[in-house]
Amino acid sequence: MRHCQCEAFDRALSTAPSPAARWSDVADDPNDPRVLVQRARTLRAAWRPEIADRAEFISSHLRALECSAAKFAGEDIGFVDEVRAYFDVDISAEDPEVYRQAHRKLADALGVADRPEALRDAYTAYRRAGEIPADRLGDCVTAFSSALRDEVRKSVDLPVEETVDFEIVSDQPWSGFNYYLGDYRSRVAINTDVPQHFSALPHLVAHEAYPGHHTEHCRKEKLLVGGGQEGQTIFLVNTPQCLMAEGLADHALKAAIGPGWPSWAQEIYADLGLRFDADRATRVGRATADLLSVRQDAALLLHDQGRGEDDAAAYLQRWLLAPPERARQMLRFLTSPLWRAYISTYVEGYRLLDTWLDVAVSDEERLRRDDERLRRFGRLLDEPLIPASLRAELG
Repeated sequence: MRHCQCEAFDRALSTAPSPAARWSDVADDPNDPRVLVQRARTLRAAWRPEIADRAEFISSHLRALECSAAKFAGEDIGFVDEVRAYFDVDISAEDPEVYRQAHRKLADALGVADRPEALRDAYTAYRRAGEIPADRLGDCVTAFSSALRDEVRKSVDLPVEETVDFEIVSDQPWSGFNYYLGDYRSRVAINTDVPQHFSALPHLVAHEAYPGHHTEHCRKEKLLVGGGQEGQTIFLVNTPQCLMAEGLADHALKAAIGPGWPSWAQEIYADLGLRFDADRATRVGRATADLLSVRQDAALLLHDQGRGEDDAAAYLQRWLLAPPERARQMLRFLTSPLWRAYISTYVEGYRLLDTWLDVAVSDEERLRRDDERLRRFGRLLDEPLIPASLRAELG
């Protein structure tokens, strides 16, 4: 996750004017959200730059800002409409049969009967066995960051002076966060409110640093900001830019190492004196891939269907097989006024970019398809793309 984060957004959203507040009550306060709605609409209608792709980029972000301002002003906006305005995607609940099939695959991967209680116990035991000892987390982060940085530099032109500093934090609703500081520097916070796992840590480091958020920031600072696009120095929460960034970062490990990353990770862990079963992690990862939408479905339960937090927690425990404390941690993110819609960036961002990245230039050998996927990932790092851009190319 990476953004120009502002905790004041949470407070402001919680204290926004009621829908009954009259627009005529606004004088000329340029910071009043009701004035900002009108400014966003006016700018979007008037925006006609010479470069068409930049016009679409700006317009889509103004649309998202208009929605944010309207929510600040107390307008009643449906959750699905909110997600569409922010991220330019349409969402709907997944068919539960997809999750049932995923559970069958997971039971097979774990070697247990496909019964809810047996599967939950086996998956809980698997997760607990895969927790990284707290006193080794720093060593693991350093090792993966260094290995990924070396690998990424083989194909991505990164500035010599770029650097990432990692820190361990707690009491946050997210698992990791990239604070880009400018001048090719990032500070990445890793949250220890829930245990970090052997199978997840390589993804987290790749997501936040190489070739994820930090790498994207560096490339765009060099190419876009250096080329005069000063608007790229701003990264706004709840805009199409977020969906692209999170989709990119969730594909980062596969882009850098390939689908065989568990074997690569197993060797790094072994060098640290830690055991990681690559084959089993691969089987479990394939089985759980189809559970991607569960957290988005929980958000729909909360904000679209009006169900309570207990129902959403039960849904997460049933389909993600999450223990109660983990489900409640997820709800912190899903119920935050600022972050409640953001889960869709991971779900829909991953899906859209996965489809776009896998478009091959031909039906020839796998190597050529892999080369094309890497070329397209490079475009994500370098170009100011938005969901509409990718859909246009796919269309």
